[in-house]
Amino acid sequence: MNLFLNVILVILVLLAISSGATKIMLMQQDVEFFGNYGFTNSILITYGAIQLIGGILLVLPKTRIVGAFLVAITFLISLVVLVMEGNIPVAIITLVCVALLGLIIKQSFDKKNDGGIKN
Repeated sequence: MNLFLNVILVILVLLAISSGATKIMLMQQDVEFFGNYGFTNSILITYGAIQLIGGILLVLPKTRIVGAFLVAITFLISLVVLVMEGNIPVAIITLVCVALLGLIIKQSFDKKNDGGIKN
C-alpha cells in the first residue's frame, strides 16, 4: 500500500507542477480555454502559481497536507470549468485526481496523528 501511495504522490506532484507551469507560461491552449470563462492572464498566472506551489509543497512530508489542499482546490476549479465546457472525460479524470489528493491528505493526517510510530 505504501508503494501505491508513493507512486500516486509522484504522479500528482508531476501533474500539479506541469499544470501550474503551463498556466504561468500562458500556454495558448490554457489562455484560450480559461479565457472563455473570464480568466485574465493575471488570474491565470496566479492560478498556475498556486498549482505549482501546491505541487512543490506536496513533496515535503511536513507541508504535504497544505500542498494537497492547494492542488485540490485548483483541480476543483478546473473541474467546474471542464464540466461547463462539456468535457466530461477530462472532468472525470480530474475528479479522480481530487479523490487521490483526499487519500494523500488522509494518509498524511493518519501519520501525523500517530506520531509516525508503526504498531
